[in-house]
Amino acid sequence: MKLRVKDIDTSSGGPLIAVMNQKDADLLDLHVMDRLKIKKRGKIDTVVLDVTQNSKIVPKGKIGVFEEVVNSLKLRNDDSVQISVARKPLSIDFIKNKLNGQRLSKKEIYQIVWDIVHNKLSSVELAYFVAACYTNVMSTEETILLTKAMVKHGDVLNLHKYPVIDKHSIGGIPGNRTSLVIIPIIAAAGYYIPKTSSRSITSPAGTADTMEVLANVTFPIKKMKEIVLKTKGCIVWGGSLNLAPADDKIIAVERPLEIDAESQLLASIMAKKYAVSSTHILIDIPINKDAKVRNRAEALRLKSEFKKIGKKLRKHVKVIITDGKQPIGNGIGPALEARDVLWLLKRDPRAPIDLEKKCLMMCAKLFTMIGIKNGYSKALEILNSGKAYTKMAEIIKAQGGKEIAPDKIKIGKFSFDVLSKKNGAVKWIDNIYISKIARIAGAPHDKGSGIYLHKHLGDKVRKGEKLFTIYSESRHEFEYAKDVAKNSKVFIIK
Repeated sequence: MKLRVKDIDTSSGGPLIAVMNQKDADLLDLHVMDRLKIKKRGKIDTVVLDVTQNSKIVPKGKIGVFEEVVNSLKLRNDDSVQISVARKPLSIDFIKNKLNGQRLSKKEIYQIVWDIVHNKLSSVELAYFVAACYTNVMSTEETILLTKAMVKHGDVLNLHKYPVIDKHSIGGIPGNRTSLVIIPIIAAAGYYIPKTSSRSITSPAGTADTMEVLANVTFPIKKMKEIVLKTKGCIVWGGSLNLAPADDKIIAVERPLEIDAESQLLASIMAKKYAVSSTHILIDIPINKDAKVRNRAEALRLKSEFKKIGKKLRKHVKVIITDGKQPIGNGIGPALEARDVLWLLKRDPRAPIDLEKKCLMMCAKLFTMIGIKNGYSKALEILNSGKAYTKMAEIIKAQGGKEIAPDKIKIGKFSFDVLSKKNGAVKWIDNIYISKIARIAGAPHDKGSGIYLHKHLGDKVRKGEKLFTIYSESRHEFEYAKDVAKNSKVFIIK
């Protein structure tokens, strides 16, 4: 069948999608989610089909195409294209197998990842894969195969250096912006530490969101390599690099579902580390009932899996289990967290002590992994001497940013102080509500929105004293966040 092209000026964000009029679809006995081959000038693309009965959207005799198809086949409005029926990707059957609890083979996993990378699966089909791995957790062998498949279908940063240091936190704890302190300390000590980070999935800020307050985080891999070889460190967004691109597509599906399948979490982290040629990797697993990892037993199981995968990939992996009972640092949200980090690096008395202690502890672990003794003292000396701040300023400049005073960072213009209703001490802080209120206020999409904590666990507090302050860039979001804070038990004072 030949049809005329209609550019419907819509993007799917990845999958190749076309829309047919119901009458044309009936002629070929085609249905929603079937596959079509579109041929133009000798080039063929297989697309996911949608069907409409609305002739205003796509009239009979035409085929509506999303921007990804337009760009791939270099189509123009009213071009004539050849349409034929195509079979669905093989990986759909493999995903069904996983939904039924079966183990996947190397061939099946590699096919699924290939189809993800090449946009052969619709967002619904990809969501089923995420759900299948969430419900029927992959074995260690499957997870290792998934990790290797993710790396195979992406770019690799080859620095040809040793050691190459890296760190990662499982997340789930508000704040906890350790990377922006650890990277300049390790780099100032003379070691390579290329850090790729994700944007927020369910938190008020990811490392990339916070670093973006200070500098550009979106680079091609060639530029990333140039930055690392020049400064020994970087803090960039992994989503722009084509490092394990299947992982970024999986994360995009996980975000609205607000889930992290364990096997995909393991593969995601280790694939990204493998892709930047890391040799020594420190994994931080914060635990608490409202964190991503709820208890020590879960953490120990994850620790064991990380060690097994690291060994198979010939990487030195160390896993630490840390306290996730409360936010780390004072600022929650990109700009507020960036301000915390700069205060800490500049040795400002307003810097959060808990963030500093955790960063120094993690630096000590990293130094020990590469054979350096007295790592805590070494990290503290680098921090106190100003070398860490100088290195951070160098990295910021290399990433296209400018050195900025912490107090010049723009914070949301609308603010509201939540006060203690009685005297006592802070016995409990609800991490989930801290994150929720910060996100409702506008974080991370509004960089200046979020929460600033004035009190932490164990702190004494008097009636009328500030517990936390909400900041927002939007009047509407500010009012909503304020209402939620007033009607939620975020702090318990006894």
